[in-house]
Amino acid sequence: MRKLLFILPVLIGGLVASCSSDDNDPLPAVATCTDGIQNGDETGVDCGGTCTPCTIAIDNPATYVFERNGESTVSFSGQTTRISMGQEILDAFKETTSTSEKLQAMFAHVEGVADFADADLNVSDKSVRSKTAASADYFSGNATDQALIKADFEGWINAQVSEVFPNWGVAAAAGTAGQIADGSSTRYINAKGLEYNQAFNKGLIGALMADQALNNYLSTAILDEADNRANNDAGTPAEGKTYTTMEHKWDEAYGYVYGANADAADPNADLGADSFLNKYVGRVEGDDDFAGIADAIFQAFKLGRAAIVAQDYTVRDEQAEIIKKKISEVFGIRSVYYLQQGKNAIEQETPDYGGAFHDLSEGYGFIYSLQFTRKPNSADPYFSKAEVDAFLVDLMDDGPNGLWDVTPATLDAIAEAIAARFDFTLAEAAE
Repeated sequence: MRKLLFILPVLIGGLVASCSSDDNDPLPAVATCTDGIQNGDETGVDCGGTCTPCTIAIDNPATYVFERNGESTVSFSGQTTRISMGQEILDAFKETTSTSEKLQAMFAHVEGVADFADADLNVSDKSVRSKTAASADYFSGNATDQALIKADFEGWINAQVSEVFPNWGVAAAAGTAGQIADGSSTRYINAKGLEYNQAFNKGLIGALMADQALNNYLSTAILDEADNRANNDAGTPAEGKTYTTMEHKWDEAYGYVYGANADAADPNADLGADSFLNKYVGRVEGDDDFAGIADAIFQAFKLGRAAIVAQDYTVRDEQAEIIKKKISEVFGIRSVYYLQQGKNAIEQETPDYGGAFHDLSEGYGFIYSLQFTRKPNSADPYFSKAEVDAFLVDLMDDGPNGLWDVTPATLDAIAEAIAARFDFTLAEAAE
């Protein structure tokens, strides 16, 4: 396995680093140097009274492969399970035989209940609902918003069944739910032009995948919880496992992005492996203005994981901030993209309402997900829940019929406000 060796100079005493010694004995992977107490320092290395600039060697593999004693230490099966559950829920959104009770049971799956076609999912103790809006950083002390967000997803489920399914074969019109053509596809919308399945799908990318990855598993509150750092320093695996708890938490974040890939060790080879975050990292990568973002995310995940193995938590946290920034950009870029694509469809000489409503429904879900983004080196999202709620109101209230009445000026205003928070322009994201 080809590996890249990162040597990181550290010039300040007291930082976790390996330090040169006067003897020729092998140094531990991690040691500390504290000015004035190098000799006999219980936590450090005998530097003979003098510490030269310290270095940390990080063994960064070419692919996301990490082993201990010849066994893989990478595990994110729970994330793969939830991605699969989410996909089956989306499929059921288009089955008119689905009841609210069935869809809600799939969303809040209970172990052993036959909610899914995949028997492996039925025996799982995982559920989508339990991890929706459930990150340590954003929701451990915010039960009010957490309840409102879960209720949004439950509301989209109920509305699909009560509003859209009864009109499945009816031609949609302003004020009337039903079906509408979008090229060779047929879309199913509510009376205001919104596809509930798209709101659920794109909203879940933020409320589940991004929130858990960025605001939970990449959080220092989770990575360094309890004895995680001490156990990682000692190379002590979790009970009965091959990995340390810190390694596993990082891998769980990775799993929400790459848990469905055919080769999760080299996932950029088949981006689009699911209907969630993986797919839209790939879509943004396919835009020439943002080419390279997929590799930047993958490389940061890989180097951060290698830094955990090397017990370099400074590099770990630097890579976490890169991931937070880049994944958050995916939501901003796709929000702007869909708003502008919807505007283009409306502005045609003969408006393409089917195409517009599909794009704007996807945009609705991505805008909803902006509240789960994470500004790097910050405790805050790029947009607060209140700001997101205001955008969604603006999108739907140009007239009594929601998206049927939305104006290009409104779509531009929302898109411009979103782009202004990020390091890209509206023009870059629009095409």
